[in-house]
Amino acid sequence: MDFTSVLFYVFATILVLASLRVITAPNPVQAALFLVLAFFQAAGIWMLLKAEFLSIVLVLVYVGAVMVLFLFVVMMLDINIAKMREGFWGYLPIASVIGGVIVLEMASVLWRSFGNNGQVSPEAAGTIGSTKALGLLIYTEYIYAFEIAAAVLLVAIIAAVALTLRKRKDIKYFDPADAVRVKRNDRLRIVKMDAVSTRGQTEAAAPKEAQ
Repeated sequence: MDFTSVLFYVFATILVLASLRVITAPNPVQAALFLVLAFFQAAGIWMLLKAEFLSIVLVLVYVGAVMVLFLFVVMMLDINIAKMREGFWGYLPIASVIGGVIVLEMASVLWRSFGNNGQVSPEAAGTIGSTKALGLLIYTEYIYAFEIAAAVLLVAIIAAVALTLRKRKDIKYFDPADAVRVKRNDRLRIVKMDAVSTRGQTEAAAPKEAQ
């Protein structure tokens, strides 16, 4: 077994353990941090497969942007952790079925790949990890899937912003539309008052203080 295989098994083991901790961690923030660890291990596996572009994108996009958004939403929302975990065992059967289906799908893909004994044609070997080849595939053959993924991410961003703008009793809330429509007279009122002179009173009080 060479050094690359050892690294693959190390990354894969940590990836599986971190993924399990994502769904079993008692705290949402801890689950998000374990997900960050899982992303880094997946990026290492991509690097071993000579897909440097996908590895860097995984770190920059998911760890640097998406996970920051997740942590921001988790810390902004008032989540009742005890109530959220009440139905864990109730959802376990359907979660196991969905997980089994995903495992079978991934196994079928890997089985098809290993059916060729891992042999890659010289033409395909020259484009592995190539940004140009990946861009041509995304914007030609997989353009509709790429646009659907972009729409899904846009909806997720809008939902996250909408959740942070909800009205709650324990926070101060103002309507941005009312702030935009405010006028000068709503914030400042000018009152005209007659001038009052206190000069005579001051001169009369001065001799009394001298005595």
